Amino acid sequence: MADLRVASRYVKSLLGLAVEKGAVEAVHQDMLMFSKICKENRAFVMMLKSPVIRHDKKRDILEKIFAAKMNPLSMAIIDILTRKNREPLLPSIATEFHNAYNVHKGIGQANITTSLPMDNEMREVIESIVRKLSDRKLVEIDEKVDKDLIGGFILNVGDRQIDASIKSKLRTLSLKFNENYYIKEF
Repeated sequence: MADLRVASRYVKSLLGLAVEKGAVEAVHQDMLMFSKICKENRAFVMMLKSPVIRHDKKRDILEKIFAAKMNPLSMAIIDILTRKNREPLLPSIATEFHNAYNVHKGIGQANITTSLPMDNEMREVIESIVRKLSDRKLVEIDEKVDKDLIGGFILNVGDRQIDASIKSKLRTLSLKFNENYYIKEF
């Protein structure tokens, strides 16, 4: 949690500087690329967190990987963090930058978990629901599949949750049966 708080401070500064320099879109794409690499390559994240690997070596690795691909502003934050020995924060900063970007652009965010992958028609219906719940014209939906739901979906928009899963309905039904059974026993 403390790392997240520190990361959000760097994100606020980076976003402010990106707005000032007119590089918001470029920095956002850089942070998305960095997040993708972190999600796909556990060894990369472990390297960033490793206390055994020297910080200057980490900076050299990061520079070789990203210098030609990233905006100078994105490289500057990476350089600053590695000089301060804070490179383990980079994955959190990349993720938090995306969230801050969405707030800056007025994009609503939602998470949906379904038992099966959604088709385009269902995705449009869910986007419409999210637009109404979040009062945003643009929405971004993070989709996950969980076969344990049996059917239905769980939708999270901000602090609201709509649980229309079969698993939840079965759990509620089971609790009612158990409650009625115990009441009749006594």
